[in-house]
Amino acid sequence: MFADRFKNRLTVQQQSGLFRSPIKIDQRDGKYIISGKRRIINFSSNDYLGLGASIELREKAADNFLKYGTTSGSSRLVSGNYSIISAAEKAYARYFGYDDAVFFPSGYQANLGLISTLFEKNDAILFDKHLHASSVKGISLSGADFFGYHHNRMSHLEKRLKNNAKANTAVITESLFSMDGDFLDVAGLKALKKKYDFFTVIDEAHAFGVLGDRGQGMGHGVADVAIGTFGKAFGLFGAFVLLPEPVKAYLFNFSSPLIYSTTLPEAHAATTLAALALIEKSDDKRNHVRQISSYMKKELEHAGFDVAGDAQILSVLIGDAAMSSEISANLLDKGFFVFPARYPTVPMGRAILRISLTALHTEEDVNGVVQALKEEV
Repeated sequence: MFADRFKNRLTVQQQSGLFRSPIKIDQRDGKYIISGKRRIINFSSNDYLGLGASIELREKAADNFLKYGTTSGSSRLVSGNYSIISAAEKAYARYFGYDDAVFFPSGYQANLGLISTLFEKNDAILFDKHLHASSVKGISLSGADFFGYHHNRMSHLEKRLKNNAKANTAVITESLFSMDGDFLDVAGLKALKKKYDFFTVIDEAHAFGVLGDRGQGMGHGVADVAIGTFGKAFGLFGAFVLLPEPVKAYLFNFSSPLIYSTTLPEAHAATTLAALALIEKSDDKRNHVRQISSYMKKELEHAGFDVAGDAQILSVLIGDAAMSSEISANLLDKGFFVFPARYPTVPMGRAILRISLTALHTEEDVNGVVQALKEEV
């Protein structure tokens, strides 16, 4: 029976240290989360520039929802194709240097809808083995042949390319990897693209807004299509796909997740324009994120931890899943929220503490969590 299956599998999750039971959060207050009577410094947020706490952005959003209403009332292809959404998409395309853009309700849906639509049987997809789960799901639904290559190893990707006999080939990767926190070898990928002429999709969800000139990311000039999200550095919700104009038309006609979903409301599109204006003038925040991230990595390394990450995402290797959960729980008791990433988010036996730095964090915050972590390990 289904009930027995659910019970048994949950029991296995608990016994293996993989059971998920998220902390109940009553309120968010800048870099803090409030849970019950506890005020906890959040080192697990993707609000990298702190714009989610911006009063200016909140007021813009409130004004826009009062002006436009709370829903689009339709899918994009029925009566939801509002001019302000198209204008906002064009603004994002111009800022990041692409022909056009399409907004999606979430990053997961963007990757799923894009990849499952663009590729099909008799195509070949080569993907980084540390690619996000949403992209992997899109690949599996596409019907294309797919082959993983070793994480960020351009030599292994080239081996895959040499052995590939498909005329239509795509490479899918990320620019800043969401768990490892390391950078894509952009120069290496660009050289391979020039040599083998493949179609390139780069997920820049963790890079847009934070990395590159004015937060324009890392993959421009290499990516044919790039994916961004409003739910991280932009302090909002939803996602955007940057693409050539013909690809936008193709998605409108063939992408089931886009065609059959209620589109985001006009108020959302208007607020994305406000977020983009803030992103453009956030060099001071980007500089602080870079500096505080570098400081924390050095402090963790000095304390003897096995730490990886090139930017605002740092991973501290723990290994054992149950131990990573226990350490996270103990840190929570000390006033720090650090997320334990376990299988299947990371490989079995490679559990990590995933640390996210934001423009709201200070050196005092970093010193506190590093000291607390030293006491646990």
